Amino acid sequence: MTRAHWIRYAAFAGLAVLLLVIGAAMRPLVIAEEHPEPALMSELEIGFTQDMVAHHGQALLMAQRLDGAADPTVRALAQQIADSQRTELGMMLGWLRMAHAVTINPQPMAWMHEERPHAHEHSGATTATAAPTAAATMPGMATMDELDALAAARGVDAEVRFLRLMHRHHAGGIQMAQTADRLLASGIVKQAARDMFDTQTREAGLLGLLLTQRVPADAPR
Repeated sequence: MTRAHWIRYAAFAGLAVLLLVIGAAMRPLVIAEEHPEPALMSELEIGFTQDMVAHHGQALLMAQRLDGAADPTVRALAQQIADSQRTELGMMLGWLRMAHAVTINPQPMAWMHEERPHAHEHSGATTATAAPTAAATMPGMATMDELDALAAARGVDAEVRFLRLMHRHHAGGIQMAQTADRLLASGIVKQAARDMFDTQTREAGLLGLLLTQRVPADAPR
């Protein structure tokens, strides 16, 4: 075999090895496309988590805007609520990050009308035009005027405003948690919704009790 033949043979052999290496490298990609990994969270789970992140965020804002000179009992309850919701907020943000979902829901509360609650396809990064705002769609959310009035209030007025707003806020959170619990079959998000329901129900009872001590029973809440 001449030197030219050897060179040609070596070139063909090298090309064959290269093609085998490329084929082996591409095989996992082909398999991944044929058998995609299941989504970490369903559309419903993502929607509930996104909306509850916004809901919790406003609760923290309410606690921050309470007069620092308010009654120690009211301030202690506000701190308890803030600590609890801050912990849950971090947990939920972690879930969304792992699911590669955006933090803000482009269609707030749409998950409450989910027709296929146990589907596992999700598109957390989608966008929507003219989507309603969270405050306009989520139960219990305060308006900016109400939040500003709370920040400006002092003494008993601040306590009453805070208790009213947070009591209404918790009622909305309880409604959202109940709905998620009903729609979801199982999973960590369903358990979290149940825990939120239990915690916020207890806190709502305390908020109502403190409000009763400051507002006559026949006065509008």
